[in-house]
Amino acid sequence: MINIKSSKNSFLGIYQGIQMEIWILALVSLINRIGAMVIPFLSIYLSDNRGFSFKEIGWIMSAFGVGSLFGSWLGGKLTDRYGFYPVIIFSLLTSGIGLIFLKEMNSFISIGLGFFFVSLLSDLIRPAIFVAVNRYSTEENRTKSITLVRLAINLGFAVGPATGGLLIAYLGYSSLFWVDGLSCIIAMIVFAFSLTIPKTIQKEKAMEDVKSSIEKSPYKDKPYLIFILALSLFGVIFIQYFSAVPLFYKDVHNLDEATIGLLLSSNGFVIVLLEMPLMHWVEKQKKLSKMHIMMSAIWCVIISYLLLIFSFNLLLLFVGMMFLTIGEMLMFPLSNTEAMNRSMGKNQGDYMALYAISFSFAHLVGHNLGMQSISQIGFNLTWLCMIIVLILSVFLLRLYYYAIKDEQL
Repeated sequence: MINIKSSKNSFLGIYQGIQMEIWILALVSLINRIGAMVIPFLSIYLSDNRGFSFKEIGWIMSAFGVGSLFGSWLGGKLTDRYGFYPVIIFSLLTSGIGLIFLKEMNSFISIGLGFFFVSLLSDLIRPAIFVAVNRYSTEENRTKSITLVRLAINLGFAVGPATGGLLIAYLGYSSLFWVDGLSCIIAMIVFAFSLTIPKTIQKEKAMEDVKSSIEKSPYKDKPYLIFILALSLFGVIFIQYFSAVPLFYKDVHNLDEATIGLLLSSNGFVIVLLEMPLMHWVEKQKKLSKMHIMMSAIWCVIISYLLLIFSFNLLLLFVGMMFLTIGEMLMFPLSNTEAMNRSMGKNQGDYMALYAISFSFAHLVGHNLGMQSISQIGFNLTWLCMIIVLILSVFLLRLYYYAIKDEQL
């Protein structure tokens, strides 16, 4: 018999070598994201339960996006100043309390401001989590550690909306805010009691960051800014698969909601099953450049959009979704690792905040941009424009690749 626990080539063996602290961070992320039930139903809640117009809902969603941007930026600053531990505690506790109070707000202004501040508080955690993963992982297993946390988040997103739908059916919308808020607080308690940081390390970290010079800022790192621009463009196009593309499925291919849901959920299901084995394989490929793998990931997404243009049946739509999923599984863990490696010895919170902001920007701009483009030029021309943007993203990654090679000479 094969000893599963000791076999490095087995499925469970892939997870060997990951520090216990990373598992705790993954558990905290899972609890937090299982409770993330408000956002998937936000537009329906604002329309059906609060009676807002689509225009008003759009402004509230924009307020949520702006809060996410500011939260990611501020989270980086606070993490560099105080360390990741207090930032994670503060973010989980305050956003949990804020979510519970949100259910009591009724007016357009109060709800808009409420979602702005809750989004700001909840996204303080994003750079802090990245820095925590970097602190507890080793160079050899950093990508796998990031992948484990991503797996927990994806699993939480898969479970959360389904549970949220049941809660709405039996207990009403207010139950979403209670469960979402309490899950944040429970995640905070698990984190606080499972993970402690020696005060000396926190103090040294704070002093080290206070002494950081302006040259260590990501905003002065021109190659890194090129990298972030490439990721921002990629993110704007990637998220269309979860806003504009479902409309394409329904309006052009006449798919019902159940089939569309299965197509979209296939993405999360494949990620949970295969992302960790894929990253395990990638880390063993010493001759393959991680940057070239990231470029290949973008080409996978380009193929997925080409399949949308030339699709004529459900099978091709599914194949397109799988190409997108492969691109996602390759791009996000590796780009996160690259950002962490680039931040070594610098203002790490600022670096990881800028990384998080690139995807906050994608959510803020991408959804509305896709909808406006479809209304003006139709689906196929929109997909063609997005392919062009993705090619530009590949070009920018190549520029970054050559820039960092020149630094090493």
